[in-house]
Amino acid sequence: MGFKALGLGAFPAESSAEATKILRQLTRESEEEYAIIYIEENLAAEMQNEIAKFKDSPSPAIILIPGREGSIGLGLQALHDAVERAVGTNSLGD
Repeated sequence: MGFKALGLGAFPAESSAEATKILRQLTRESEEEYAIIYIEENLAAEMQNEIAKFKDSPSPAIILIPGREGSIGLGLQALHDAVERAVGTNSLGD
């Protein structure tokens, strides 16, 4: 809920199915457009097909963040993949 304290929209989800439904609602043509959507890695791990639909789109940017349990490495891997697509090589190193 720290995001809400910063004035950002927060859409809590308890399961990947619920998170997928919310993601579809947020990315559907509507009055509000979201440029960045943050998803916890633990949910994103089960939503990879849905998230992949946006990997080549400039908007919305889907950013994977660690959950309460800590990072499982998906966010960092997504960043490495995005850099490699953008510049042709992984300049971040491994």
